[in-house]
Amino acid sequence: MIAGDSRRERKKAQTRAAIQEAALELFVSQGYRETTIAQIAARADVATRTVTLHFPAKEDLLFADDPFAPESLGPHLRDRKPASTFDALRNWMHTTMRELDASDLEQEPDPAQLWRRRALRAQLLMEDDDLRGRARAGYRDLELLVATGIGEDIGLPADALVPRLAAVTVVAGLREIYVTREGKAKAQSATSELSGLVNEVLAFAEAGVRNAGK
Repeated sequence: MIAGDSRRERKKAQTRAAIQEAALELFVSQGYRETTIAQIAARADVATRTVTLHFPAKEDLLFADDPFAPESLGPHLRDRKPASTFDALRNWMHTTMRELDASDLEQEPDPAQLWRRRALRAQLLMEDDDLRGRARAGYRDLELLVATGIGEDIGLPADALVPRLAAVTVVAGLREIYVTREGKAKAQSATSELSGLVNEVLAFAEAGVRNAGK
């Protein structure tokens, strides 16, 4: 990539991030449904058309560029052996969190700010029926990936009870971290604090698989 292209890509990414930041601020302060694209554009100091070029639908402002998407997890699970699915999940979560911290430090000196934003996003998704429904569709894809991996690890099909139950537990637990009492407190501090909660979720699910049928 030549220098001009690199600068354009950085500018594009900065604009995209500024629009998402403006949208989140407005969604939190006045409500998701009450916020208009024009208001978001004004807050981000861009044209309304710029917002819709980056995010064709308003809900995309909350769902686009999610680093914890199935597309990100898939390669970790495919390349996991001889490690287990739980080991791959743990590595994926911690690696992604560290990468997010590193990239966010370029824009924001406070490393906890990123996680406060994600906590606010989780709160918004929980409070709106339509947003919660779209989020649930994404969680379903993650659950299927995790269930397949766990099933392969223990010699069961992905749709057997233990792999499915463990996958639902993992995905629900990771999703709920931000809205728990512990998660809300730890989102105000460092990534390492949230990493501990990730480990708790995975240990809980792993113990369930280990003790199933006993």
